[in-house]
Amino acid sequence: MNTIKSRSKRFFFYMLCFLCMAPCHAQEQWTIYNTRNSEIGGNTIMALTSDSKGNLWVGTNLGLCRLKGRTWTDYAMFNSKLKDQYVDCLVVDQHGVLWIGTDDYGVIEFNGSQWTEHIKETKRLNMQYIKDIAIDKEDVKWIGVSLNGLVRYDGQDWEKFTPDNSGLPSDFILCTAIDSRNRKWVGTNNGLCMFNGVRWICYKKGTSGICDDITPAVVIDENDVKWIGTLSGLSRFDGEQWTTYNTTNSPLPDNQICDMAMDNSGNLWIATHNGVAVFDRNNRWKAFTHKDSQLPEGSIQVITIDTKNNVWMGTDFEGLACLSGFQWPALAQQEPSSENAGSASSTVKSEEKVTVVPFLEKGYVIIEMESATAHVQFESSKGEIVKDIPNYKAASRIAISKMPKGNYTLRIQSERGEKTLKFNLK
Repeated sequence: MNTIKSRSKRFFFYMLCFLCMAPCHAQEQWTIYNTRNSEIGGNTIMALTSDSKGNLWVGTNLGLCRLKGRTWTDYAMFNSKLKDQYVDCLVVDQHGVLWIGTDDYGVIEFNGSQWTEHIKETKRLNMQYIKDIAIDKEDVKWIGVSLNGLVRYDGQDWEKFTPDNSGLPSDFILCTAIDSRNRKWVGTNNGLCMFNGVRWICYKKGTSGICDDITPAVVIDENDVKWIGTLSGLSRFDGEQWTTYNTTNSPLPDNQICDMAMDNSGNLWIATHNGVAVFDRNNRWKAFTHKDSQLPEGSIQVITIDTKNNVWMGTDFEGLACLSGFQWPALAQQEPSSENAGSASSTVKSEEKVTVVPFLEKGYVIIEMESATAHVQFESSKGEIVKDIPNYKAASRIAISKMPKGNYTLRIQSERGEKTLKFNLK
């Protein structure tokens, strides 16, 4: 017995030494902040931004707070107007000044020591319920007001745009963004609008490829491609072509998109009514919901990325979530999860890696591949084409719940050639 115990001790000692010598790899880590476990100002997160010093600024339905390292600071202590105030948007300009959009007091500036309140202009221009603020290349602020149009402020003069004096389709502004040509993209509750300083161009459902007229979020990438979050999914617009992503053709957890952000690696993070998705804008997706991650339940209202590439997600009632260490797995390492009951095996060797990941309990499969699109066919053991998808987008969902059980030949014709896999639907 003593010999067995001695061997067991040596075994665990060797294992401990092995683990200590093994190289460390970054892993995904979740951290949740709420009023039960931290000094955050509230559980309903309305706005997020980070500055160059690594501070995270958080707007809630109860005011403004800052997370510096592990320390929370409630800024109602320094400005009483922020006490119990809805802080709806936050942005830091090129001088490090924090711009705060509120419900009752319009726009407030904070340079770290001094507060500037534009009381006169807020009253004159009726700038209550500030929804978003974008800053262009000339340091001009474009202020989106929920019920009163778009306001331009260049540091001296104020100018207001509404449907009565401009090409705006609505005075209910939801978001603003600036592209590389300094053009302004304005999302409203009645379509998306572009303003180049002279001319307004509107994009609406039915007259363009945008998938919904209600557009709460716009992100513009380094190639000047516009990513538009709507209540009916995600629209991609490269200036000529439109592409739509929704719960039918992608792993988006919900079609109602609330906010979006681009991380330092070029991944697009999408906050929805029922979770978060990340998309590398080519063929890889990953979704996070409260069912399969530590993300709190409920709508994810806002999302931002800090200087360390941490992803911060604000919920409607459950506080703030932070995801750090996210990395894409290599395609060759992706395996079906334990909940899957199907299997697939390749009969043709190829340079392109193709993996079928079935989610039978959820009634769909996805195909991971290096090509962005392919022609996909499911052929039954009788030689019948049961499902034919001429323009399949990589990693999007293929509904299989109504397909008969049995063995299938899965044919994938991509730009890299034809791949044939055997697929068993149990």
